[in-house]
Amino acid sequence: MTVDSIPEARTTADPPQQSLNTAAARNLATTTKSAPQMQEITSRWLLRMLPWVEAKGGAYRVNRRLRHTVGDGHIEFVQEGATVRVIPRELGELALLRGFEDTDVLTALADRCTQRDFSAGEVLVERGSPADRIHLIAHGRVSQTSEGRYGGENAVGVLADGDHFADHALLDSEARHAYTVTAETSGTLLTLSHADFAAVRASAPHLHAHVEEFTSRARQRQNKHGEAEIAVSAGHVGEAELPGTFVDYELEPREYELSVAQTVLRIHTRVADLYNGPMNQSEEQLRLTVEALRERQEHELINNREFGLLHNADFKQRIQPRSGPPTPDDMDDLLCRRRGTKLFLAHPRTIAAIGRGLNACGLYPDHVDLGGQSVPAWRGVPILPCNKIPISREQTSSIIAMRTGEENQGVIGLRQTGLPDEYEPGLSVRFTGINEQAIISYLVTTYYSAAVLLPDALGVMENVQIAPRPR
Repeated sequence: MTVDSIPEARTTADPPQQSLNTAAARNLATTTKSAPQMQEITSRWLLRMLPWVEAKGGAYRVNRRLRHTVGDGHIEFVQEGATVRVIPRELGELALLRGFEDTDVLTALADRCTQRDFSAGEVLVERGSPADRIHLIAHGRVSQTSEGRYGGENAVGVLADGDHFADHALLDSEARHAYTVTAETSGTLLTLSHADFAAVRASAPHLHAHVEEFTSRARQRQNKHGEAEIAVSAGHVGEAELPGTFVDYELEPREYELSVAQTVLRIHTRVADLYNGPMNQSEEQLRLTVEALRERQEHELINNREFGLLHNADFKQRIQPRSGPPTPDDMDDLLCRRRGTKLFLAHPRTIAAIGRGLNACGLYPDHVDLGGQSVPAWRGVPILPCNKIPISREQTSSIIAMRTGEENQGVIGLRQTGLPDEYEPGLSVRFTGINEQAIISYLVTTYYSAAVLLPDALGVMENVQIAPRPR
């Protein structure tokens, strides 16, 4: 080979492709053909079943009655080898310490937590025994049982990673355990004793004042949901003096701002001009782009940490399955925690696990007609597939149950319609120009969010084992 025949070395890399090329475009311009197919498209039952409410100001405020109780949430831990420590600020998830932000005091409390490893079958506390410490579950699953009125044991609940029990032990030195707690798996928990908490409280005036305020709120009259009581008299005779009352509201109600999903669709003018028969290239490109945006919208409605359903379920509305795989009893537990449950949402693999659990008990799921489509149901409530619900590496997932609609004080979707260049309700396609490479650009935008009007409108069964048992 002569020197002259050696091709000239490239000095710069080719610029990245910005739009559909003509070779791909010709695939739609010759032969009998299908429209472009897309495997990412799913049934998107959540978007179809949510009642959509207009949020004209770009935000939606959820006003509720004043609640005297504060929520108790999941606690996170850090692990260094076999040693487990609670993150100090995570102690603020305890009802007693909610809103307390003195990091030094929280660190002092975290340092006094004692680690305890347990094995499956071990009884952690006995019903009626002195409750002298709070228990924080770092890892593992435990069950709570009580003595039945006619003998035997009654199942009360199941707790797992991040949960805690015996909160009352920190304030009441005479407290006793109301339930027997037994380990279902091996695991680790941390304990904080009443004596250690009292020692830190005595040396921290801010903590002492915070606890006194909490105790004062706890003494205020409230209903079983923690809302300020509305005084009503009933069953009286004669001229009894009637109580006076008023309905108090939360002073700082939550506001949900509309989130956004956007992309810029680029189409070369040559493709838009020449390769539009029999299918319009611009329309097909836009159709698939909108499908991708809608899929991302549903993903965010499930998983977004600000407004996603999995992260916004009240901690008192989160339950654990009794044995791992979903059983009819587990489904009933999830169903009975709210009135008027409209639907269940689960990953398709979780729905298969539900079917196995029913079949193991000699039961078969009902089916209901939903928009002309037959879907599985439990006690008349449809179980709808949603592949946006994540599956963990341990092959566990979640089942979501919800009541929907403003009139039912349920879960609602938020959007704003009437946008400039609106293509679909709440979605706009805006022409943004043609650049020097003759590429047309369109800004595709959708605005959305979701709001939970009352805590009991949304429930989640967590850590559901979906892998089939080995034969």
